[in-house]
Amino acid sequence: MQSELSVWYLIASAGPVVQLVMLSLVMASVASWALIVQRIKLYRQARAAQQSFEEQFWSGMDLGKLYRDVSGNPTPNSGMESVFRAGFKEFSRLRQQSQDGDAVMDGTQRAMRVALSREQERLEAQLPFLATVGSTSPYVGLFGTVWGIMNSFLGLAQVQQATLATVAPGIAEALIATAMGLFAAIPAVIAYNRFAAMSDALLKNYETFAEEFSSILHRRVHSSEKSAA
Repeated sequence: MQSELSVWYLIASAGPVVQLVMLSLVMASVASWALIVQRIKLYRQARAAQQSFEEQFWSGMDLGKLYRDVSGNPTPNSGMESVFRAGFKEFSRLRQQSQDGDAVMDGTQRAMRVALSREQERLEAQLPFLATVGSTSPYVGLFGTVWGIMNSFLGLAQVQQATLATVAPGIAEALIATAMGLFAAIPAVIAYNRFAAMSDALLKNYETFAEEFSSILHRRVHSSEKSAA
């Protein structure tokens, strides 16, 4: 009796609709965990790359030499480095074309804003999928439970005497769908909230760096104007 009422037996004996619901929840859970592992790796690399680049940037190294180094050997998943490359490249190009400091700084800041937008897209990629799994999986599991219980009661209507032993297996196999929905949803919700917070923290650091870097370039371009005057 215990082996007959095992979880695997209940899943195998469930109706096709309930089994389809369970299969979809299992697939969503597997995809969520694969995405969670990939996102954890990406955020760790981004944080380590940020710390490494900040040490280089604030070490007093010449910005031109730093730009050549990071352009020749770019660091994967380094958002701050990408913002620096975009800003310094545009700054150097505009300095050769125009002597207007304000125009140079406007173009440089636009380039850094574009780089920030791309980093935001990269950091927040696939997070909507986790949010979708986290919000819909319990309802999908509940649908499977309702459908299974409905079929269980329809089957009881054809039995002259209903006992607990008759009712329990059908209800148990239906409730497994709800349990699987929660199993898929809970990690997805936790991961989404955690990753959203990590993404916001990284982006704020990138924005702060962009402001500081912009101030450095602003002083450089206007000091050059004063020297020329």
